[in-house]
Amino acid sequence: MKTPKRLQSLMDDGLINEVVNELKSGKEAQVYVVRCGDELRCAKVFREANKRGFKQAVQYQEGRKVRNSRRARAMAKRTRYGQKEQEAAWLNAEVDALYKLSDAGVRVPRPMGFVDGVLLMELVGDGEGNVAPRLDDMTLSPEQARAFHARMISEVVRMLDAGLIHGDLSEFNVLVGPDGPVIIDLPQAVNAAHNNSAAMMLIRDVDNMRRYFGRFAPELLDTEYGLEIWSLYAAGLLSLDAELSGRFDRDRASVDMGDLLAVIEASREEEQERLEREQAWRDGDI
Repeated sequence: MKTPKRLQSLMDDGLINEVVNELKSGKEAQVYVVRCGDELRCAKVFREANKRGFKQAVQYQEGRKVRNSRRARAMAKRTRYGQKEQEAAWLNAEVDALYKLSDAGVRVPRPMGFVDGVLLMELVGDGEGNVAPRLDDMTLSPEQARAFHARMISEVVRMLDAGLIHGDLSEFNVLVGPDGPVIIDLPQAVNAAHNNSAAMMLIRDVDNMRRYFGRFAPELLDTEYGLEIWSLYAAGLLSLDAELSGRFDRDRASVDMGDLLAVIEASREEEQERLEREQAWRDGDI
């Protein structure tokens, strides 16, 4: 296929030998399958900031550190220079998160370089020479659903132990490789200790997993892993080998946790309304 303009410089520098095909085109980026020597990899080409939802980005960017004070002031004032720096910070967030989580043992695509706004990383396959399917495209047995759900809960805990929360985790950004689920799309990853929305995002991520896997294993719908995980984290008791039950005693929650529960319930209702609108649109009712 014709080489996209944003990938030409990487070809000129010998980092990419061939662009095989376009894998995905979304609001955040375009993803291509590329050949690097004898290996096939992914090249994620990020879109410009003005083509993304800035209001949403603000919530995710809270708590991200900017070492240079001049850059921080410019970003806060939304000057032209500040917007440029904010764009760079947004792009670097996914790259930094990917390297950090990969080093922490979270199953994400292995990062292999970031050049000129293009992220090179592992191409996750299905073990049979094809690109790994997205979780949303699969039909699972109850046993598979329970196993994958348990794996995703452990990955969420491992991410939190590394100080990060995905922030937008759902069946649409999880691939299924030969070794199980692989988490993708991390530009909105948030700092668990310094973002005021961290608890809500963590619990929403876990709820999305519960709701999806609960289609195939309904007993999962009665679990409360998100609340349990966050309560342990907030108390300093969460560890990688923590035995989770999926239960949370709401009656014994503290006042602060009670306020959090109200926010979470409102978020759940909003998400349910969004899903209903999306389904109505798909059915042609709106």
